Amino acid sequence: MRVTLAEDSTLLREGLVRLLEEEGHQVIAAVGDGEALVTAVAAERPDVVVVDVRMPPTHTDEGLRAALEIRRRWPLVKVLVLSQYVEKKYATELMSGDVDGVGYLLKDRVAQVGDFLDALERVGAGGAAFDPEVVRQLLARTTHADPLARLTVREREVLELMAQGLTNASIAQALHVSQSAVEKHVNSLFDKLALSHTAGYSRRVLAVLRYLGT
Repeated sequence: MRVTLAEDSTLLREGLVRLLEEEGHQVIAAVGDGEALVTAVAAERPDVVVVDVRMPPTHTDEGLRAALEIRRRWPLVKVLVLSQYVEKKYATELMSGDVDGVGYLLKDRVAQVGDFLDALERVGAGGAAFDPEVVRQLLARTTHADPLARLTVREREVLELMAQGLTNASIAQALHVSQSAVEKHVNSLFDKLALSHTAGYSRRVLAVLRYLGT
């Protein structure tokens, strides 16, 4: 894949460049701030960008705001956020729309290099990859009025695994149940959340996160 990196730590940025090139990917740009990332994407149109959240000049949310701009202006460009932080406001916005080709990983929780590479390839192929801790923190923002309160414990578990981008078969394996049981839970939680059958596949992944603002 053709990859653009945005990471303000020079050491980590250069390490990612070397890792990706060793895996056969082409790093067409490696920059240190959000504005430079948007400029690089406008010039080169990479397949996927890997972006940190906190970058110059304020080190708050520049990376996520750049990611949102990229998704808005160039929807075919995939986005993988790689950060130490869950910036809830913009993360919710990023994950509430079409999440095909979107991922959010926490640096400290990437236990193996292979996990990062697998997530990158999944996002680059148009799938989704979300760290369970990111999902947990976003779901924790819901109130007692949140429609998630209607879900059973098992349905909530299925939903959180869906939010990580897992297929029904992978969810069944993770929960040690049959795939047909997972399908029943999926259909049930869609009904409880009043999700339209015509909403599209993206509802599988993080549709319920649209309710986080309620």
